[in-house]
Amino acid sequence: MIRNRRAAGGALAIGLAVGMLAGTGVPAHSATAARAPERGRLPAILERLTTDDGAPGALLEVRDGDGGTTVLTSGVGDVRNRTPVPRDSRFRIGSVTKTFVATVVLQLVGEHRVVLDAPVERYLPGVIRGHGNDGRRITVRQLLQHTSGLPDYLDYITPQDVLKDPLAHHDLRAMVDVALAHHRVFKPGRDWKYSNTNYLVAGLLIENVTGRPYGEEITRRIIEPLGLHATSVPGDSPAIPGPHPRGYVRPGEGAPLMDVTELNPTVAGPGGGMVSSASDLGRFMGALLDGRLLAPAQLREMMRTRPTGNTDGRAYGLGLESRPLPCGGLYWGHTGDMLGFETVTGATTGGRQATVMVNLDPGGSDAQDADMETAVQTALCEPQVSGR
Repeated sequence: MIRNRRAAGGALAIGLAVGMLAGTGVPAHSATAARAPERGRLPAILERLTTDDGAPGALLEVRDGDGGTTVLTSGVGDVRNRTPVPRDSRFRIGSVTKTFVATVVLQLVGEHRVVLDAPVERYLPGVIRGHGNDGRRITVRQLLQHTSGLPDYLDYITPQDVLKDPLAHHDLRAMVDVALAHHRVFKPGRDWKYSNTNYLVAGLLIENVTGRPYGEEITRRIIEPLGLHATSVPGDSPAIPGPHPRGYVRPGEGAPLMDVTELNPTVAGPGGGMVSSASDLGRFMGALLDGRLLAPAQLREMMRTRPTGNTDGRAYGLGLESRPLPCGGLYWGHTGDMLGFETVTGATTGGRQATVMVNLDPGGSDAQDADMETAVQTALCEPQVSGR
């Protein structure tokens, strides 16, 4: 379900007979914004996502440092009606939510209301206890960098559980307690392992420090100042507001698609519950990296990374990941998976941003993840083609 694709999880089997839809062999097409024509390899990569890789639809937006924007789409947003993917689509962005949450925590650090290397216990007394999990030994930094050793609650709440009652409310503290019923994975600070529980705790921390729900803090500190009109923290609302594709899972190889568009996102909460568009994510990443959301000291902390153990050089900061670009240098971003949707967003410090989104997760081919990351890397490396 909500997972860091590069750190965990393979195919997820979902044996529930709800909303089954036929949906294979989706034809691909591509479109571009008026600002710029199609770029090099990008249309072919997008078409591969919606043919060989199996996603019904895909969308890619590229933003250049000079303000130019290119939008490409492929496939369909609705396999029943065969309608295209809206160019201004909203998607569930899964774990890209973590970058928003980390930004709010770092803003609180800049306001001297939170100390990064203070124990979580200072802000959530008595909350993190049990089976070796101890908030007196875990720092705020370790939460944001996935070095806390907290077990991942999503190892114990499965997609099957969610889809038995997809509209059910999930209490934030109760989900943390699901994780705390299991032994810590390692001693805090001794290793790195992606755990969605870290960001549930970070959401609780924001709420305890500010006295307001974490979603309200994201809205007033990030969404409203940046004018991200397609971005929201939907709380219990199962609907995706505004134009959007349907979201699908494929229960098994060769199986028909299952429509999972309507879903209560509290099961993901501050670890992955937000909705946004490619355009809004580009603006957010641009504002983050150019210092409009964080003071220099806090942005440096966010971009202080540690290796994740992967062989391709990726490293994790505080809610933000770096990866080498094939053309040299690094890009910064995050990936996100939520039932029905997958997102990869990235940006360079030179002012280029790219976001690719598909409306299938899980159930694509093994190549879907790699092709999405290739699309972002290609978009960040290929020069803008002049012309109208």
